[in-house]
Amino acid sequence: MGKKLYIQHYCKIKDNKITLNGSLVFEDVSTEPKSFFKNTYKSLDIKYPKFFKMDNLSKLAFLATEIILKKADSDTKNMAIIFSNKASSLDTDRKYQDSINDRENYFPSPAVFVYTLPNIGIGEISIKHQIKSENAFFVFDKYNSRFHHTYETSLIQNKKSDSVLAGWVNFDESTYEAFIYLVSEKGYIEHTEENLMKLYKD
Repeated sequence: MGKKLYIQHYCKIKDNKITLNGSLVFEDVSTEPKSFFKNTYKSLDIKYPKFFKMDNLSKLAFLATEIILKKADSDTKNMAIIFSNKASSLDTDRKYQDSINDRENYFPSPAVFVYTLPNIGIGEISIKHQIKSENAFFVFDKYNSRFHHTYETSLIQNKKSDSVLAGWVNFDESTYEAFIYLVSEKGYIEHTEENLMKLYKD
């Protein structure tokens, strides 16, 4: 039996609202995701021009991560990243396919093609924060708290990582949802399967 693990911080993004640890951080009347992400970026005073080249899934994961890591009491040097979602990179896949299907303006975009894997968002976060530890992106029908709890616990207790940035980040057409949290040996919410599901549903 290893040490107890805790959730340091958790961020949720859905329906044009962002909360950190249950408290509202940002709200925008924009109904279009692109505008909402842009306005969130500006409100957080982030200086990372590459953000505007990212696909929507990467932007969603990036913004939630920025909010958490600004508050985190963890070194990113040995931080793992474990994300999951339902749609994989389907939103970007469609855009890339459209560029192939258009016979009159046939030009498969390399800039779009880069994001036709869901784990590219993890790469963007890793570059920004110099994270070089374990990372993985899984696809499930819905947020799987049992899987996440087991995997995140294993990484820390087996000393593969000191902390884990994890959760659910899904983008499909105009529907988006992020539930990202940071797990370590310090925090205020015990890292259990039940608590993860409760926080996700609240």
